[in-house]
Amino acid sequence: MTDILHYNVPEIEENISLPKNAKEAFPELTIMEELNMRANVIKFLSDMTGQPIAPEKENVDEAQSLAKEMMANPTYKPDFDRYPNETLALLAGMVAQMNVAIVDDLADLKMYVVNNLIHQFVSTKDPKIKITALRSLGEIDGVDAFKKRTEITHKILTPQEVEAELLATLNKIQTRLTASEARDITDLSSHTTVDNDE
Repeated sequence: MTDILHYNVPEIEENISLPKNAKEAFPELTIMEELNMRANVIKFLSDMTGQPIAPEKENVDEAQSLAKEMMANPTYKPDFDRYPNETLALLAGMVAQMNVAIVDDLADLKMYVVNNLIHQFVSTKDPKIKITALRSLGEIDGVDAFKKRTEITHKILTPQEVEAELLATLNKIQTRLTASEARDITDLSSHTTVDNDE
């Protein structure tokens, strides 16, 4: 009797092209994610080989210059491939030490400001500080308590619906005009009667 081997073969989707190389297959990283990953690899290699990372003055200058550029311009994306491991390790350390969060949006900073304004409002008894905190909260983008808005709703109708709405509007106008003419005739006839009596 022969043993039958059962294999669990995963379902393979068709017509999906494989990436050309490892770089193309790699997910898109933020500047900070890429810098941290590179720094972790540099440290791992240093630990594995027993060769310490020994930056020189040139590496320090490069790292400081890069850190300043990244803080001044959050959209700046350095070409990390151009820099030696020592410079990148120093840069990652500087960013971590200064706790600089280089992000595409300022959601974390906004949350910090909102939380502190709420804390200020709750913790103080001074009405002026409370009003100032509330005013500042109301002006934050997303809260917009003091912003006047005009909303325009676009309604797409079929030609038949447009025709039906136009006919309904015309009927209303005609009804008003007829009622108005009837009033005018009534008013005119009552004035005529008065004139005849004289």
